[in-house]
Amino acid sequence: MSQKYATRAEDYSKWYNDLISRADLAEHSDVKGMMVIKPYGYAIWENMRDILDAKFKETGHQNAYFPLFIPKSYLSKEASHIDGFAKECAVVTHYRLKNDPNGGGVIVDPDAKLEEELIVRPTSETIIWNSYKKWIQSYRDLPILINQWANVVRWEMKTRLFLRTSEFLWQEGHTAHATKNEAIRETEQMLDVYADFAEQYMAMPVIKGHKTESERFAGADDTYCIEAMMQDGKALQAGTSHFLGQNFAKAFEVKFSDAQGKQDYVWATSWGVSTRLMGALIMTHSDDEGLVLPPALAPIHVVIVPIYRTEEELQAINEAVAKISSELKELKIKVKYDDDDQKRPGWKFAEHEAKGVPVRMAIGPRDLANGVVEIARRDTKEKYALNIENIGNSINTLLSEIQENLLKKAIQFREDNMHKVDTYEEFKTQLEKNSGFYLAHWDGTKETEAKIKEETKATIRCIPIDIASEPGKCMVTGAPSKGRVVFAKAY
Repeated sequence: MSQKYATRAEDYSKWYNDLISRADLAEHSDVKGMMVIKPYGYAIWENMRDILDAKFKETGHQNAYFPLFIPKSYLSKEASHIDGFAKECAVVTHYRLKNDPNGGGVIVDPDAKLEEELIVRPTSETIIWNSYKKWIQSYRDLPILINQWANVVRWEMKTRLFLRTSEFLWQEGHTAHATKNEAIRETEQMLDVYADFAEQYMAMPVIKGHKTESERFAGADDTYCIEAMMQDGKALQAGTSHFLGQNFAKAFEVKFSDAQGKQDYVWATSWGVSTRLMGALIMTHSDDEGLVLPPALAPIHVVIVPIYRTEEELQAINEAVAKISSELKELKIKVKYDDDDQKRPGWKFAEHEAKGVPVRMAIGPRDLANGVVEIARRDTKEKYALNIENIGNSINTLLSEIQENLLKKAIQFREDNMHKVDTYEEFKTQLEKNSGFYLAHWDGTKETEAKIKEETKATIRCIPIDIASEPGKCMVTGAPSKGRVVFAKAY
């Protein structure tokens, strides 16, 4: 009997965990709170990384790498920054082990205590700005546009694969500028890069906006974000871009001389996305049968499964598949020919469906005789015959249609679950019944924001940029509001 998996309607959290296992994306590590990203999951992340990396380089950024360990004193230099990360930091206190004289394996050598503790990188602003101090003297040294692909550690008590783990992979951009306006333009530009990637490649619509003061990145003057809606109606912060002002430049005494010889502090930004995008991808498109992948990020675009009884039939299919594969590969379509004779076709169909391969192609003797193959679309589950003649262009068109359909479907879902509310009672009642994004007026105070969060578990996801301002009255206090903000429960 086949294994029974949870559906989204039955148990959304279990469905998510089951899907990651079924699609062979990742698993929990024996190191508590950390994960092993398996080859198929890592292949999806690599596709994300490569596309983003190209976009960063197109906008003038270069990659570099900075140390994993950060001296504790560096974090102490920017007070609000350390406040934001202090409870999540992993600390290295010793640099050596030794054999236990009592035969208990290895122990920490008490004589190898570090003079200063080292923090395992939770984010790299401090160590990077310590380097920038050496690199920047004049306006001629600016701007510095650097990105780093790395892992970070933020100690988590409650973890969920991809969404929240103690160690995760990400990129972090860190830039230095001569003027405030230039730094703000950089912050906005990178937010646009993230939004474009989410929509054009992940097929995931996002809302761009500002975080409230309470939700800003520690040490930032302003935090911009993109917020996506998952299929359970919860929000997921999919990327952030921070305008850091001169805070880190002042903390690390990074000054430059302008063209007139006047000295000033450098203006800074930082921005990043992480393997959390994998969780977003899963929860935006997938269904009860498994993963659904947009072709732009799929490690395999087309899987071909032979249907045969005799070796002669297989030989004829192999010859046809070789020609089909060659034609597809010339068009940069990624093809897998699953000719494993230890597995039945039905098992293969289920496996590749669970892994979200966008197009499945089945081919048997009768198909060959008719000059067709059987196509199954992962997004709509439609099946139909497709002529082998000019199949490369046909599949190319189909992949584009699947990509567009997934984005269209996700946009429609978001629109169907976006609600405008004007009173607090209406907000609480509706939120209890229906998850989703709620557009409501807020008076701009931390006190009201905290009250709503405490009483409803919903937070202000962002102050939207692209939604027209609509002055009104705060749903809680009745005080004036400049415009509606986006409330939701979130991951």
